[in-house]
Parts: sequence; C-alpha cells; structure tokens
Amino acid sequence: MSEKKTHFIQNIINEDLAAGKYPDGVHTRFPPEPNGYLHIGHAKSICLNFGLAIENDGKCNLRYDDTNPTKEDTEYVDSIEEDIKWLGFSWDDRKFYASDYFEKLYEYAVILIKKGLAYVDDLSAEEIRQYRGTLTEPGKESPYRNRSVEENLDLFSRMRAGEFKDGEKVLRAKIDMASPNIVMRDTVIYRIAHAHHHRTGDAWRIYPMYDFAHPLSDAIENITHSVCTLEFEEHRPFYDWLLDSLDFDANARPKQIEFARLNLTNTVTSKRKLRQLVEENYVAGWDDPRMPTLSGLRRRGYTPAAIRNFCDEIGVAKSNSVVNIAMLEHFLRDDLNERADRIMAVLKPLKVTLTNYPEDKTEYLPADNHPTRGGKRYLPFSREIYIERDDFMEDAPKKFFRLKPGGEVRLKHAYIIRCDEVVKDENGNITELKCSVDMESKSGCPNANRKIKGTIHWVEKNSAIPSEVRLYDYLLTTDENGNISGDFIASLNKNSLETVNALIEPSVKYTAPGTHYQFLRMGYFVVDKDSTPQKLIFNRSVGLKDSWAKVKDK
Repeated sequence: MSEKKTHFIQNIINEDLAAGKYPDGVHTRFPPEPNGYLHIGHAKSICLNFGLAIENDGKCNLRYDDTNPTKEDTEYVDSIEEDIKWLGFSWDDRKFYASDYFEKLYEYAVILIKKGLAYVDDLSAEEIRQYRGTLTEPGKESPYRNRSVEENLDLFSRMRAGEFKDGEKVLRAKIDMASPNIVMRDTVIYRIAHAHHHRTGDAWRIYPMYDFAHPLSDAIENITHSVCTLEFEEHRPFYDWLLDSLDFDANARPKQIEFARLNLTNTVTSKRKLRQLVEENYVAGWDDPRMPTLSGLRRRGYTPAAIRNFCDEIGVAKSNSVVNIAMLEHFLRDDLNERADRIMAVLKPLKVTLTNYPEDKTEYLPADNHPTRGGKRYLPFSREIYIERDDFMEDAPKKFFRLKPGGEVRLKHAYIIRCDEVVKDENGNITELKCSVDMESKSGCPNANRKIKGTIHWVEKNSAIPSEVRLYDYLLTTDENGNISGDFIASLNKNSLETVNALIEPSVKYTAPGTHYQFLRMGYFVVDKDSTPQKLIFNRSVGLKDSWAKVKDK
C-alpha cells in the first residue's frame, strides 16, 4: 500500500487504529440523496470517502439517503452511479438504501418510546419552530411532551397505519428544550408523508428524518468513520446521543467527522438552486455544460483525472473557504494538454485567396497530431482558405504580428503568405483578403526557416467541415472577491453561451462524442454527445490561458 495521505481525518483514523478500535478495518460510505444530480462538491466527498477506504485497505459503501419520497426518483439514482463510476470508483457489492432499513428504523424508534426518550407531538411545524426558542433563549416544552409510553406507542402505530394527515403529528426525541444546541431541543425524528416511494411504493405513511436515519444506517452497516461536511457539526451531538440511547458500543460504533465543503467562485452548488435552474429553463438540463453537475462537467469535456487531481490538491480542511475556479481549470488544462490531439478550427472565418497558387492544385501537408505523442495527419491545401477574422487587422499597431496589409505571416504546417489586397463590400465590411504565397517556404523548401514573427491557423475552403461550436463562460457573475451579490438568478451571466458556425479541418468528421481536441491557439474542446458526422458539435472545455498556475508560481 502506498504512503497514506496526511490530513486531519487520516490522523484520526490512524489514532483509532493504533488504539485497537475497529479491528475489522476502516469502513466509510458515500450517502447521496437521490433528489438531484451530483455536482463538483459531491466529487470532493466521493474522492474523500472512497479514497480513505483505498488508502486504508478498507471498504466504502454507496448508500442512498432515500427518506424523502416527494423529491426522489430513479433517474437520480442512475445518474449518481454513472458519475461515481466515471470518477473511477467502485462500491463493489455494497450498494444500500436507507429504505432497506425502514422496518429496523421503526423498531429503533419504538425502543426510544419505550425508554421514555421519544414522544408523539401534535404541534404544527410552525408551532414547533416557535417552541424551539432562539440561540439566546431556551425553548418551551410541548404540551404533548409528557404523554405516557402507552399512548405514544399507540399513536406512533396509528401514524404508521396512515390514520393521520400529513403534518398532523410527528415523533420527536425527548432530550432537552433548554440545550444550548438547538438541534438537541427535541429533534423531530419521524414525520407523516402520504407519498409514493420509488422503492417501497405505498408501504409506508411515515418516514424517518435524516438526523435519525443517517446515524442508524451507519451503525447497521458497521461504518467506522462517518465523514460529512461542516454544516452537520452541530448535529453530531444528536448523532452520538442517538447511538448512546440505543446502546451501541462506544468502541465500535461509527464516529462522525466533519470537513469543509467545496465552494468555488462563479459556481452555485446548492442542489435546490441547481434544480431551480433546470426546472425554470435557465439551462438546458442537468447536463448543460454550464452546470457544475458532474454530468455537465463531463459534457463540457472535464476528465475524471482532472477532477480527482483537483480534489487531491485542495485537500481536506476544517474550515470553509472559497476556491478559485481557475484552479479547477488548471487541472483540466494540464490533463488535456497530454491527451488532446491538436487540430485547426476557424471560429470566425475570413476568406483568403492565394492569388499565385495554382487554381487546380490541391496538396496534402503533413501535420503533427501531438507535440510529444506524435502521430501525423495530412491537411488539404489549395488556392482558397479561411483564417480567423481576428488574425487580420487593417490598421494594425506596431506590435501586431499577425496578418495586416503588406505584412507576412506563416500558416501553421504550410506556407508564408503576404496580404496584398483587402476586399470590402458596399458597407465597408472586409469580405476577403487577397494574398500571395512564398512557394519556397513550406517544410523542406529553401525558405522554410525564413524568420517570420507570426504564425496563424487556417482551414482549406473545399474540405473544411461546417460545425457548431459552443463557447461557454461562467454561469454566474461575481464581484472581484468571487462573491455572488444578491439573488443568484440576478447574477446569471447572460453571456454564458455563445454559439458560432465554425469551419474545422476534415480529420474530425467521424470522430466520436467525448473526444478531446486542442483547437490550435483557441483552447480545448470536446465533441458533444449530440454530435454526428452530419452535424458536428463541439463544446469549449477551457481556454489556453492558465491564470491560476501563474498565481501559484508567484
């Protein structure tokens, strides 16, 4: 086994193992709710939980927290499993659901009632909030708090049987309404919900709350270290109280440990807000490439290696912070630099006629597919080509080293050309450039090494493939500190998607969806899942500029 990574959670595990706890080994779990698609924040939890199991020769379960039937769906289950596999992890045969334990959880609730540690409450949700008190004022006990064990058992049984309406009654733990921790002020552990469950159907009319189901599911599965994000820190006393109250062995039961969740600039990772974006059609679905969902990132062209390396780099912290999204982009760029072949694509075409090149001639020029992995392809070249419109400037400044009137530039993998004439339409718009070719300047010819400051990309007119290219920007705009001001809907970037009709070299015509390329000088792109040979579609994954690496190296 490789050397264990050092962070505070691993240190806790090391101490537990050294003390002789958990003789059967480390056992973690990843417990998603099947009520939406996983996002980049979940990737950190996936990498951490499965990674801890791998680092310690242990096990990691996949367990669905499916205790809220009104928001859950098998679509989300399928997407979650696809994402975990895509990231490179496996739960083997250890896939579980909280719903697997509904009968056992009900029995645990009955035990609490019999011990006088739980009661049926008739207060409404609003009344419970009012009775709970504040951070500076203790709560008030419910008038139903001192019901007898017999009455509570009867009412709880009737709740299960479906005799009461939603919200009419709840089951609460009986702890301390004066506790300084509001979570401990008689936590609600069961509620009534006449809802169809995606696995248990209509068998249940009551469902356990997360705070109740989660620690008990951990205990049932013999989880050793229950790793969760910092918002659950104040829930840990209830986690421990529940396992204490049900007599789980203090030396063998799960231990909850909290870590800082992942927050990224220009990114929203609230599942509720992501659902709103989808349902209100601000984006084109959960896998819209602007979304921070793993399916969206995958469609955008992100790779599992890039995300895993990013999660490894940011580490595991005890306090929340915001990570610059440029750091995530750096790891994608770093990975794609090695795996993506280079091609030429013109996003905003400007026609160039090479006046001294033979009209009936087409030649095929060799081009390297990758600077280190090698491989070659052959590019058609003829009298008419297209260049990037931004690579020509009529009134160019002194240090503009691309094409300008009277100026020369090298065409990548081809010849040196000189702009001799600018053709315009009746409105003064540039429609064509007429250029001459140095026919002795291609590779292997006498002028091949003639010094020219500028090199630009191009495509040949007759063979170039018309393609739809989607240029994505950040979904959210932020202030200079990376913060979203006000309502996040108002912060949506209206320019987060620009679609252009591009021309791309012919080598890509039959490429498969998911294939990565570097468009020379333009950035990294991926073939979209909806792309076909009849209609090629590319998504920009990330540009070539690596701002985070420059900051890191300072």
